[in-house]
Amino acid sequence: MAHLPLVDPATAATPVSDLLAEVQRRLGATPNMTRAMANSPALLRAYLDLSGALSHGVLDLATRERIALAVAQGNSCSYCLSAHSYLGEHVAHLDTDEIAAARKATASDSKTAAVLAFAAAVNEGRGSVTDDAFAVARAAGLTDEEIAETIGHVALNVLTNYFNKAVDVNIDFPVVSA
Repeated sequence: MAHLPLVDPATAATPVSDLLAEVQRRLGATPNMTRAMANSPALLRAYLDLSGALSHGVLDLATRERIALAVAQGNSCSYCLSAHSYLGEHVAHLDTDEIAAARKATASDSKTAAVLAFAAAVNEGRGSVTDDAFAVARAAGLTDEEIAETIGHVALNVLTNYFNKAVDVNIDFPVVSA
């Protein structure tokens, strides 16, 4: 059972109603995570702003979904594994093997594999990353912009992983267990 109530978009007051309407416009749905985040309009706004800004970066949707899967697996977040497995398949058009590989922070494409290995290093080190990890990322062809965005995506996904685990948000996607 969730530790915070899910805010009902139909009865929410402004500004929460506006934020949940924005979620609905962006995603075509209002997932339980955002309904729980709506208990704090500041948190929901921060999540929407960061995810929105990063969606306009250099990392494509498929890579972003792969990072989300690698981080969710690393943090044992079943909610995010469920959500991003669904989004990976239905929105980013990743196949089952690509989703499974991303959960292991790997990919058949060498540059994508380097992004995921770096993301896993950031997540596992809780932000502490070795010089070797940076060197490997650069040797694989990652630009400074890609490296910086990878760190940003790890941070975004750590936020959602920790939130969903702490609150115990009910999974509203086909369930994938960590």
